[in-house]
Amino acid sequence: MASGSQKVYASVKSFSQRGKLLSRDDLQTLAESRNLDELLTRIKNTSYSDAVSDVPKPLTAEGIEAVLMAHLADVHYSIAKTAGNKVLEAYFLRFMARNLKVILKGKILGRPQDEIEAGVNMHAEELIRQRDVILKALMSKDLGEAASSLGGTVFGEDAAKAVALYNETENLQVMDTYFDKALARQLGRALQLAGDRDLSGPVTMDIDFYNLLSVLRGKFWGLGEQQVMDLMDTYSPSAPREMLARMAAAGTLKDAFAELQGTRYRDLAPKAEDGIGAITEFERSFEMMMYRGALSSFTRMFSSGTSVGITKLTAYEIRNMAAIAFAVEHGIPVETTMSKLVVEAE
Repeated sequence: MASGSQKVYASVKSFSQRGKLLSRDDLQTLAESRNLDELLTRIKNTSYSDAVSDVPKPLTAEGIEAVLMAHLADVHYSIAKTAGNKVLEAYFLRFMARNLKVILKGKILGRPQDEIEAGVNMHAEELIRQRDVILKALMSKDLGEAASSLGGTVFGEDAAKAVALYNETENLQVMDTYFDKALARQLGRALQLAGDRDLSGPVTMDIDFYNLLSVLRGKFWGLGEQQVMDLMDTYSPSAPREMLARMAAAGTLKDAFAELQGTRYRDLAPKAEDGIGAITEFERSFEMMMYRGALSSFTRMFSSGTSVGITKLTAYEIRNMAAIAFAVEHGIPVETTMSKLVVEAE
């Protein structure tokens, strides 16, 4: 458990970082860039100036995203070291999971090695001295060997299950789901070890987000009830196993969403009744709820929640900027781009 002084230092650092975040108007200005050169110039006029000082040439959205992700890793690592709690260490595993998803899906799709490597950024793993985990998976000759290389890591069991289910369904998205399952499990365990009430709300919401989306996606993919439940691992009072089991057994997605009545998520049920549109709408509403929750963590000074809050807010901001870079590169209208960002409405 983190000491009182660590909580204070981490909270002060979190509030400082909070003051550097971009406003909706700032993001709008970035989205209005005519090309990537102009976008990079505008980013250099923000607090991200140092972060984008070494973007590789020729400019690409992927290159801009890579340096921003490295910056996110630095921010997260700095807060985690200061806070000294297991929850932030568990959140940091998201960087490793992201790389492993890229690698295993690249193996499935038969992409050339250099193309897979281009999508992998090991800065976060270098910070925690876990680079070898990524390298072993990267250098594996095929999907099976890559998954086997993860044996003994927190991802080992779920990587094996992901490969088995992929071989059965040929659904690429199961790779994302099982790696996210491993993260949800680690968050649940870390929360128990932390014994910090301030962390319960935001962490529980992340676990619920994973569980609820996994049930809905599993049903949409046509998985059997038991297969859907195998995607679950950690539960919370706001999304208990019994409710998730009823959702898994429901005849339609509409019936599954009906199980949310009486929970804290009842207002997130989508207007669309079925299909991927309903799931996408629910996911968007849930993410906005988590975003607002991260903002509200700053209503209390010296709370452990601010440390989780700032890592979430910074992660959303980096994702927003990466989406803007992609949109600018591909000429996507500004209005469309802004409607997809996780940021407060005007």
